[in-house]
Amino acid sequence: MFTGIVTDIGEIISFTPVAQGQLHRLRIACRYDQTTIADGASIASNGVCLTVVASGVAGGKDSQQRTWYDVDAAAETLALTTAKHWKVGTRLNLERALKIGDELGGHIVAGHADGIATLVSREDLPDMARFELSTTRELARFIATKGSITLDGVSLTVNTVKDVTFSVLIIPHTLSVTTIGGWKAGDEVNIEVDLMARYAARLTEMK
Repeated sequence: MFTGIVTDIGEIISFTPVAQGQLHRLRIACRYDQTTIADGASIASNGVCLTVVASGVAGGKDSQQRTWYDVDAAAETLALTTAKHWKVGTRLNLERALKIGDELGGHIVAGHADGIATLVSREDLPDMARFELSTTRELARFIATKGSITLDGVSLTVNTVKDVTFSVLIIPHTLSVTTIGGWKAGDEVNIEVDLMARYAARLTEMK
């Protein structure tokens, strides 16, 4: 479980097919303390929960050391999320799994991306940036004004909704500490709708 509060921006440094192409192993460089990353730990990468299978530190005494960890992405993950576009050099919003006692700064996020949203437009304003996105009709029914949404692992508040499009307003701090600052029209991002919205819809359907 996660909260949608990004704690680091990682970078893919290798992307290799394994298991006869059924999996792809990603090596991601980050600033986390390697001693705190256990095999089997969950780390959300652009909103996709991935399991650590190995970790280490790259670089010697005369070069800058940085932590890395390996995760495996299944064919389904590649097919249903923006992971299909990831490559060496891709930057990812990272978040460690929530622990008991941690602050719930965003909202409850499962790390199971529901699909993809496409950035329709970006408007840079004096004190923030406004992004308009579109998604599938199936997912749009779970998106409400002032509700929560997770985009590429970032917990955000929905500003407006119209049919299958919706908008979010991003403050400068969020632009600077996540990959959102580099978003442009036409980009695809992972979307996870609010779990509470899903449960509410299910209860309505059961009546």
